[in-house]
Amino acid sequence: MRISNRQGLNAMLSLLTTSSSRCLACGKRGQESVLSPAICLNCEALIPWIRIPRCQKCGRHVGCPDCTRGRETSPIMCNRSAVAYNSVMREWLGQYKYRGDERYVPLLGLMLERAYLILKEEKDKEKVKQKFRQASYFRKAVSCISAFPFRPSASALSWKADLLVPVPVSESRLVERGFNQAEQLAAELSRRTRIPVLPLLIRTHHTGKQSFKGRAERLSDMKHAFAPNSSLQEGYFQWLNRITDPLPTRPIRIIIVDDIYTTGSTIRACAESVRHMTETCSFSSEIYSLTWARS
Repeated sequence: MRISNRQGLNAMLSLLTTSSSRCLACGKRGQESVLSPAICLNCEALIPWIRIPRCQKCGRHVGCPDCTRGRETSPIMCNRSAVAYNSVMREWLGQYKYRGDERYVPLLGLMLERAYLILKEEKDKEKVKQKFRQASYFRKAVSCISAFPFRPSASALSWKADLLVPVPVSESRLVERGFNQAEQLAAELSRRTRIPVLPLLIRTHHTGKQSFKGRAERLSDMKHAFAPNSSLQEGYFQWLNRITDPLPTRPIRIIIVDDIYTTGSTIRACAESVRHMTETCSFSSEIYSLTWARS
């Protein structure tokens, strides 16, 4: 029996479709995303990336009443998030965080890396501007030199964090879920960026699900909710001494990692504890935060 060219093409397409994996998010077979083979192109198109944060402090993609509400100082320099927390992202996080589908870890970690690269690009631009301001000052000061030899090296301009610190969960939550999502995301980000991870914090008490609480209740809950991990105090001090030897005199750059930023109360409470722990070791710090989503 002869097979026409069209029949042969259809058979080949059918074979390819059958052998393709199902999308992690929608469960359908389709063309794999360029971002990750775990999802299809259609699901990739639904990702609400935050490419240019509207609020430079908390990384929100829309107008931010939280950061403009008061003038209180914050222990973090800024937060950056990969995506806006909409209904699609809520379902993705729900599948991972509450239904235990840990296949989402590489995908969410890859997305979190996007937030880190945005932060890095912003800091690199700041360093370039600072270098050129310094060059401009010296050009004026040394007017007898016709051409000031200012050529900053790539390494001098490249910003990189020194440490990732995941937000800890309570013992009861760890037993309930079987994992700490912030710890897994930090480990995945570390694998991609080669930035070390240290669990510097512990949770002092269980605060319940924050998603059901208002801003005031969240802020109250987070007071004294975290403390330095005393078992790592000596190891952290030794690590600080090792890492500062080859570095110029500057604060240690630390990033707090979590899955979602809502009011920022959790991040700020963690940052306060990390800053205190670092100061106890006689070092200064610049603390940032990265979260997968911004609500």
